[in-house]
Amino acid sequence: SRAEREGRLQERIRFFCRPSLLIVDEIGYLPVIAGGGNLFFQLVNARYERGAMILTSNRGFAEWGDVFGDPVVATALLDRLLHHAVVVQIEGSSYRLRQHAELMPEHVRSKALITPPSFAPPPKPRGRPPKNGHLSPSSGAA
Repeated sequence: SRAEREGRLQERIRFFCRPSLLIVDEIGYLPVIAGGGNLFFQLVNARYERGAMILTSNRGFAEWGDVFGDPVVATALLDRLLHHAVVVQIEGSSYRLRQHAELMPEHVRSKALITPPSFAPPPKPRGRPPKNGHLSPSSGAA
C-alpha cells in the first residue's frame, strides 16, 4: 500500500514477479488493510500463469471474502489461484503444541484439535513368518 501511495506499485509488483516461486504464509492471520485485497489481486493477476505460488492459511476458501473484505475480490483471487492449483488440506493437531497439550485448558484444546502425543505401537515384523511359527536360533533372536 505504501508503494501505491508513492506511485511505485507497478515497480513493486514487478519485484514480486521476479522469483520463480513466491511463498505467502498465513493468509488471514493478520487483518488485511482496506484495499489490501485489491492490491493482492493485482499481484496474483500479474503472476498468473507466469510464476508459481505457495500460499498457506488456516482459513477456508469460504472465509476469504471476510479475510479480504470483499467477496468479489476474493472470488477473483480464488479463480486465478485455483486454476492450476494443487490444494493440500492438513487437518489434525498442531505439531508445535503437541508436547504441551496437557497444559492447555480443555476448551482451547478441543477447539485447536490438540491431542497429547501418543506412543506408537512397535512396528510389525516384516517379511515371511518363521517356519512352524517359532524363531530359529540362527535368526539372531534370543
